[in-house]
Amino acid sequence: MAGLIPQAFLDDLLDRVDIVEVIDRRLKLRKTGKNYSARCPFHDEKTPSFSVNPDKQFYYCFGCGAGGNAIGFVMEYDNIEFPQAVELLAGNLGLDVPREPGRGGPQSEQQASSNKPLYALMEQASRYYQQQLRQHPHREQAVKYLKGRGLSGEIAARFQLGLAPPGWDNLLQALAKTDEQRDDLVKAGMLVASEKGKIYDRFRERIMFPIRDRRGRVIAFGGRVLGDDKPKYLNSPETDIFHKGRELYGLYEARQANRNLERIVVVEGYMDVIALAQHGITYATATLGTATSSAHLERIYRLCPEVVFCFDGDEAGRKAAIRALEATLPCMEDGRQARFLFLPEGQDPDDAVRSGGKGHFETLMAGARPLESFLFDTVSNGLDMDSLDGRARMSKLALPYIRMLPEGVFQQLMYQALAERTGLELSSLMALEAPPPAPLSEEPPDTIEPYYDTGPPPDFDQSAPVMEEAEDQPPARKPPPRGFSNLCQKAMALLLHQPNVARLVEPGELRELEGEDGNMLLELLGLLHRRPESSTAMLLGHWYGTPQGDLLSRLAGQERVIPTEGIEGEFRDTITRLVQDLPHHSKLAAQVDKLKHTNYAEVSELEKQRLRELLQEKVQRDASRNKPR
Repeated sequence: MAGLIPQAFLDDLLDRVDIVEVIDRRLKLRKTGKNYSARCPFHDEKTPSFSVNPDKQFYYCFGCGAGGNAIGFVMEYDNIEFPQAVELLAGNLGLDVPREPGRGGPQSEQQASSNKPLYALMEQASRYYQQQLRQHPHREQAVKYLKGRGLSGEIAARFQLGLAPPGWDNLLQALAKTDEQRDDLVKAGMLVASEKGKIYDRFRERIMFPIRDRRGRVIAFGGRVLGDDKPKYLNSPETDIFHKGRELYGLYEARQANRNLERIVVVEGYMDVIALAQHGITYATATLGTATSSAHLERIYRLCPEVVFCFDGDEAGRKAAIRALEATLPCMEDGRQARFLFLPEGQDPDDAVRSGGKGHFETLMAGARPLESFLFDTVSNGLDMDSLDGRARMSKLALPYIRMLPEGVFQQLMYQALAERTGLELSSLMALEAPPPAPLSEEPPDTIEPYYDTGPPPDFDQSAPVMEEAEDQPPARKPPPRGFSNLCQKAMALLLHQPNVARLVEPGELRELEGEDGNMLLELLGLLHRRPESSTAMLLGHWYGTPQGDLLSRLAGQERVIPTEGIEGEFRDTITRLVQDLPHHSKLAAQVDKLKHTNYAEVSELEKQRLRELLQEKVQRDASRNKPR
């Protein structure tokens, strides 16, 4: 239905939904004090830093800074846009979503269109690469390679395979007709900006594999080198529309080919997925240079009850399988299955299906080891199971992993299976104390040796090598800053945690505030005076998908530095200090804003000196104010 969703309906929806219930259906939460926690689904982490606040109805990750309300979580986790997330949540409550032309939340139109230019350019890039594979003078090497791998034109078209031809600026010249398009292509990871500001194509002389999201939109690419360059495979970097820890290559194509998926097989490479599809096994997917994660598995299990992991039979394949096992255990609700297939050493799925055909590969899958067998065999490896000591050690090693399983019938059966293998009574086994599980696998290194591009040719005036992201290199994530940068941010955090304290101040008291944070505080106060019933979730929703929304999400997550009592007094004191600082604050904010939008080298020495003086005055005044009286 056309039209915007009224803000009043969004507020009512957020008031009705329980964010804990919404998230727990997708990601198993654990009660930790007054909040709930889990490992963040939006980045890889070993210890939980994802927190859900049931009172204020928002979530926040202290590791990567993701945060927001229930609508925002559904958008991010299910990879759908704003209207679809609202429809989904409303449908769960039996509500019809009204539409009013010309009205709606301030972010509703923006959410529907903020990334549209990126999606459109990625689709154009995919068509461009497909055209080059059909027409470019240097296409022969790519076509020869694909035919040598046994691929037909039909399967190449189904997966939209293409060619990035030799050269440094082919895509730049073809698609970047305006400065805005050029900047969007950089933002989408298709162009690289050097330290000297020179722009050139990321992918050159590679077979291109478009990566599509659950809706079939091209969100990234993988490129397989045709020459001797390294790395052999290169993936797009993380962008606003591509998060490799959540996406699976080939999942969209598998859903298109199978109305009712009974199982999904997870393999290790693009060509494995395509080769299996070529031979009629149309339900294969691959991770994108990362280990299989719980986020991947939850996405799979929402589509089908069974996953088969297929790995090479070498040591690297076994380690990858163990990491997949560790990610799978928390997802094994009753009715779900996971099995592990190891191919003969030196073979990959492409080799296996080409040599034996569909029937042979399906026979191999039928013999894949169930999760329980793989777990027990892994923890007992190297132990003498004929000895009492060996069986006791196995119990100690296996118990923590069984306790990672969700409570239910499968977990109880695993306890019974362990009791049978060790000869212990079930009641004795259940009473055993066991430390938290040590990783069964060696953790992958935090950093992979980076790939250094040789950079563009001399006519690009490029003098230093440019580092590009290697296939398996995890995206660099800096933890979000803690605490508040200034008094305006502190006031906003207090308002987010207790919105009704807005009544203690009139926005007019602070009308002289300047700078981005000052303007944001005034907007927040203005909204709360117009709608004093607003909750934390409503406030986050009002600015969702904007830079201001990102700031508010971070401030809302700073619960640890918010007093549990006396928020009203703290807020009033913060406002008093802001009023006292207004003359100085306005000058400082103006200087800082100017620097944000100006090349620092172009700022005059007089302006730089004035900024240093203002900052020094602020430091001295803050120190004086904080002295004990």
